[in-house]
Amino acid sequence: MSAAVPGAVPFRELKVDALIVSALPNIRYLTGFTGDNALAVATPDSITLFTDPRFTIQAGEECSCKTVTVAKGGLEPAAAELVRKKKWKRIGFESTRLAYDSYHRLKGALPPGAALKPLAGAVERLRMIKSADELARIRQSVLTNSRAFANTVRGLRPGLTEFEIAAQLEFEMRRFGGEKAAFDSIVAAGDRSALPHARPTGRRISNDELLLIDMGTCQDGYMSDMTRVLFLGRPPQRLRNMYKAVAEAQLAAIDAVRPGVTAGEVDRKARRVLESHGLGKAFVHSTGHGLGLEIHEPPRIGRKDPTKLDAGMTITIEPGAYVEGFGGIRIEDTVVVTRAGCEVLTPTSKEFMLL
Repeated sequence: MSAAVPGAVPFRELKVDALIVSALPNIRYLTGFTGDNALAVATPDSITLFTDPRFTIQAGEECSCKTVTVAKGGLEPAAAELVRKKKWKRIGFESTRLAYDSYHRLKGALPPGAALKPLAGAVERLRMIKSADELARIRQSVLTNSRAFANTVRGLRPGLTEFEIAAQLEFEMRRFGGEKAAFDSIVAAGDRSALPHARPTGRRISNDELLLIDMGTCQDGYMSDMTRVLFLGRPPQRLRNMYKAVAEAQLAAIDAVRPGVTAGEVDRKARRVLESHGLGKAFVHSTGHGLGLEIHEPPRIGRKDPTKLDAGMTITIEPGAYVEGFGGIRIEDTVVVTRAGCEVLTPTSKEFMLL
């Protein structure tokens, strides 16, 4: 599946004759190729994919663009040879994506007179607006993720370890059609839930404690992301109040999502609610992020991001509050921006789940 077509890259703005694409998600977007070793050279009217003999058959099946199998010498010199043949002079490269040694192999192989121009985010900006096919894949990933969560929750009981719960989540994702987890699942019990990116451990969950689960599924190459918080027993009032504040902040941010609004404005909506509840300093990350072929994509829903939202963007809305030694609350949905506002794709209830 290729979501873009030759000519989609804005070469007139970039002021280059060709763009060498090294990031695998960007290569997949432009060509449909899903292998793990490739370079693509894009021009205003063509794309050429370079890969190695392990992927010759796969590239032929997945790509409609020209493909070149490089048996010896490496992909960078092969791409540089195309530059020489075409007599291109201004060559863009993905400055935030190309490895240092790959850059030097490419630079050393270019013909005299050809110069590299560092470019960042050219393809990622295209990827922010999802096609109908991409949105369908994200919707399915979201549904698979929620089904995996629901099945796992049914089996939760005191004594299970965070490791075991994470393993069950990822088993259920695959059982329902996911390729893999979109990221390492976060399962954090008790006061460990105050770690926004906690890694599962051998800690056993017990009665009368919090359990935070942040999970995502990769299905057909596209990601989903969701966080829910559960409590085994009867939560204290302080925790109920904290949950209510985060839920209010999340709904305020979702209500702000619509075309023309900046990512920073959405973040501020959530932040103001938490500040009004005395939890401003407990909110230590941004309100969300874009997602698609990668779990973190532009735009960043952060206080200083000036990106204006547009219909077709898929983002997360995930404010949180974290208190060391006590616990953390985060509520996260996957959302698509529509012409009229937004649609929350995540079907899982946001009620405080009590087990």
